[in-house]
Amino acid sequence: MSHIFKPGEGNVHSEGVFECPEDKLALDYAKIYPDEDMHEEIINTKVRCSHWTDGCYWVDKVTRLEDHLRTCKYTPVQCPNECSALLTRLRLDDHLEHECSRRQCKCEFCGMRMSWERMEHHEGNCPQESVYCENKCGARMLRRFLSNHTVNECAKRTVPCPHCGKQFLYDTLPDHSYNCPRFPVSCPNRCDPTKIPREEVEQHLHDNCPSTMVICPFSESGCKHKCPRNSLDRHLQQESGSHLKLMCQLVNRQRNDISQLRNQIQTVASNQDGTLLWKIADIDAKFKEAKASSNCEMVSPPFFTGKHGYKLSLSVFLNGNGSGEGSHLSLYVRLLPGEYDSLLQWPFTHAMTFMVMDQGDPTNKREHLTESFIPDPTWKHFQKPSHHDKKSLGFGYPQFVSHQTLKTRGYIVDDCLFIKCIVDLSRIVEP
Repeated sequence: MSHIFKPGEGNVHSEGVFECPEDKLALDYAKIYPDEDMHEEIINTKVRCSHWTDGCYWVDKVTRLEDHLRTCKYTPVQCPNECSALLTRLRLDDHLEHECSRRQCKCEFCGMRMSWERMEHHEGNCPQESVYCENKCGARMLRRFLSNHTVNECAKRTVPCPHCGKQFLYDTLPDHSYNCPRFPVSCPNRCDPTKIPREEVEQHLHDNCPSTMVICPFSESGCKHKCPRNSLDRHLQQESGSHLKLMCQLVNRQRNDISQLRNQIQTVASNQDGTLLWKIADIDAKFKEAKASSNCEMVSPPFFTGKHGYKLSLSVFLNGNGSGEGSHLSLYVRLLPGEYDSLLQWPFTHAMTFMVMDQGDPTNKREHLTESFIPDPTWKHFQKPSHHDKKSLGFGYPQFVSHQTLKTRGYIVDDCLFIKCIVDLSRIVEP
C-alpha cells in the first residue's frame, strides 16, 4: 500500500528508517520517491499572501509567493537607517520621514544636517539660535554670545561687592555702595588721606582720630576744656595743678554727698507710709549748679507705700525741665521696680499730692504750694515698672512753681527747701 505525504507532514526523516505517519509501520526513507502528478498539482495551486490578515489581497500560484513577499507592502522589514524599528513596507516611507530616530533633518537656525537623535540634543543648544538672557535683563542675542554676556555684560548678573564681599545684582551695586559698611570713606575731620571702612568711622572718631574734639578727662571734676585729641596731652601737662585742685574739690563734694546719702538711708528705713518729706540743703549752690548744667536732675531717696508696697521716688529740676526750663522748678514722681511688684495691683491707681513746704512764721497761716492728681490707668507712667526703663521722667509738672514764687514767703529758709509727696492709700481709681 502506498501513502502520499506532503512536505513537512509527520515525522519524516531525510534518511534511515522511521515510523509511517499513516499506519505507524516502519518505513525506509530509501523507498520514498516524489509523486510527479502531485508535484504538478502543488506548484499550480493558488495561495493567498501570508499577510492577508493584515490586508494584502494577493492570490497566485505558490511558486510566485516568494517573489511577491519580496515586494509585498505588508511584509515586515528593518529600517534602512538601522534604528532597530521593524515595520511593514507600507509604513516605511512615513517612518523614514516622520518617526525614525535616525532620519536626517536640518536645524532651522544654523542649517546643519544631522540625525533626529542628535537634533533633539541640538535643539536648545544651537549656538546660532536667538535667545533672551536667562537673568531677564531684556537682552536678546545668539546663544553663542550668551555665556560672555551673562558673565561680563548682563545688568542682572550677580557680582560680589568689592568691599564687603556680599553678592548683589550688578545694576543694584551702585545703590549698595552708598550703604556698604565696608565702603572706604574719608574721615569727616580729614585727619588723614587714607580712607577707612564706613562702619569703622564712628570708632575711629571715638578712639583714634587726632582731629576729633575731646573733653578733658577731668571734666567731671569741673574742667570744661575741649581740644583736638592730638592737643590733649599738652593740656594735661599745662593744667596739672588746676586739675589737682578740681579733684580735691570733687572729693570734698563726694564726702558731703556720702554723708547725706547715709542720712537718707536712715530716713528711708522708717519711711514706709506712702509719705516722703525731702529736704534739699545748700539750695543756693545747687541752683547755681543747675543753671550751669542743662537738665540737671536731683533724685530723692526712694519711699514706699508700705513694707511690701509700691516703691517711688521724686525727681526735681531746680532750673526747670521742658517748658519750665530756666523759669520754673520742675517736679516729677517715678515708679521704681520693687521687690514685691509681682504681688501688687497694676496699674498704680492711688491719688497723689505734691507740696513745696512753707517754712515761714508758724503764727501766720502757712501757704504750702500744692498740686494733687489722680493717676490715669492708661498712662504708661503708672504701669508696672521695668529695670530697663531708666530714661522715663515719670509723671509730674514741668512748671510746678516759678523761681520768682520760690523767693517769696518762707519756701527757702536757711538755704533749705522741703518737698513733700503724699500717696493717698485710701483713694483708688478703678481702672
